[in-house]
Amino acid sequence: MEQAFAGRATFSKQFSPGKPTILKLLVWQWNSLRLGAGPRFEELKAGRISAARYHPLVPRLPRSKAIPDLVRDLPLDTSLLKPGMRLAVALSGGADSVALLRALAARRAELGLVLHAAHLHHGLRGEEADGDLEFCRTLAAKLEIPFHEARVGAAAAARADAESGKPAETIEEAARRLRYSWFAQLLSKIPLDAVATAHTLDDQAETVLAKFLRGAWTEGLSGIHPRLETARVVRPLLDTRRSEIEAYLRESGQDWREDSSNRNVTFTRNRIRHELLPQLAGWNPRLREHLAQMAKLAHDEEAWWQAELARLAPQLILPGRPARGGGRAVGEGAAMDVGRLAALAPALQRRLLRHAAEQFGVALDFVATEAVRSLALDGWAGQKLALPQGLCVERTARELRLSLAPVLAAEGKRSGAREPQYTVAIPGMIDALEFGVRLRVEHARPEVNENELLGGTALPQTAILRNWKPGDRVRLRYSSGLRKVKEVLERLHVTGTERAVWPVLEAGGCIVWMKGVELEGECGLAITVVDAAREGSQAVFRNRPK
Repeated sequence: MEQAFAGRATFSKQFSPGKPTILKLLVWQWNSLRLGAGPRFEELKAGRISAARYHPLVPRLPRSKAIPDLVRDLPLDTSLLKPGMRLAVALSGGADSVALLRALAARRAELGLVLHAAHLHHGLRGEEADGDLEFCRTLAAKLEIPFHEARVGAAAAARADAESGKPAETIEEAARRLRYSWFAQLLSKIPLDAVATAHTLDDQAETVLAKFLRGAWTEGLSGIHPRLETARVVRPLLDTRRSEIEAYLRESGQDWREDSSNRNVTFTRNRIRHELLPQLAGWNPRLREHLAQMAKLAHDEEAWWQAELARLAPQLILPGRPARGGGRAVGEGAAMDVGRLAALAPALQRRLLRHAAEQFGVALDFVATEAVRSLALDGWAGQKLALPQGLCVERTARELRLSLAPVLAAEGKRSGAREPQYTVAIPGMIDALEFGVRLRVEHARPEVNENELLGGTALPQTAILRNWKPGDRVRLRYSSGLRKVKEVLERLHVTGTERAVWPVLEAGGCIVWMKGVELEGECGLAITVVDAAREGSQAVFRNRPK
């Protein structure tokens, strides 16, 4: 302190009132930095601010008489808030949410906020939960804030529902789902601009550590996000420690509720909070801060990756299958060129493969991602993988193809299931969902009477669309002699799943149409392949009489 006063005395001797003010300020700041002088230093010595928040070059903000000093000492991320915002604070009665409500209430005029308080009774913990509700209702009335409440049954909602197909959940998962569903109702009903939850830096650290233990990807390590755009949720306390919150409440004379279930170490989060994190903090007392910093890094990097995938995925993940003569046939599934995929960095390969699987509602873990990547880079044509949730990945000569639960004729034969088969009267239309085709079958010369013989053979009156089978032969256009369908498929480089399900149309005892090729026929039929996605787009294959 003697040095501080000496520094101030030196300042007053060196500068008279007539000298430039900016120069006075710079020298004063230098003396403050060098000697530790200044009002913020006095606050630090008096214990009114923490050492983590002290910096000699950061002056104390001017106080408003309407706002106690203690309110400013609770760090809030006000960048998430905007003047005029109608904000509901999710109020459980615990220390975190109580501190958030009080801090925002004290600064609502300064920040221009219209505050509400919202409490959801989860139907758990009996009288204790009833007490939480009454506490929150009283606090909101004391702060003159509109209060909203609702009751749900989290335990019943967690159970599986056979009729709807809903799987069982943990009570924590069901409670969170119900809570955010209620938030969405409030946002539209009141209406509100956002809901503020009181997640803290300690919550962030626990979440990141829990996800790391489960083997999360980088996006999982981003933990709790400060803002959820889709749900309109903000978290202004995400950089604030729980110890700071409790100290703030004690100095304010504000009590709070304790949730007895938070001490139950049978729950994973409680074991992490009460057992694992304290042990790890013995190795590094700043572990919680470092985990929260990791979450910020992962969040920003994930945002960059999502923008990059939005740019690259349409170029590299292609819909449907390649069509003969160029372009791609409309259909289910997606594919990637294995040559282009191999030229990319492994990090981008994994991102693209996982992004492609997500289009089918499938989340690949590390092992599955590496298996798919290995198939793409080192697999051979016809090799395939069956992954969870019905995702099938198949390697062809040039592509890696993804689809959901395809109909496999070969597997159908082994299981004894009937193969898809369609019979149509001529003229007529066939909608073959299993084969992904739509055909119109007509006589090539309508003027010929149906009872008239053509080349000594009666015109066929019915046709059958079926899967090809060994021994089938076709006569290709401009080709002499018959060829086995198997050989034609090999020449087309059709392998694996595609080869197992390849439709042909039989009429008059011979194959008059085959997917992907033009045939010469003797049955006098005109077969029109109609693109189901665009009714007006047609490709016509005719079996003309010789």
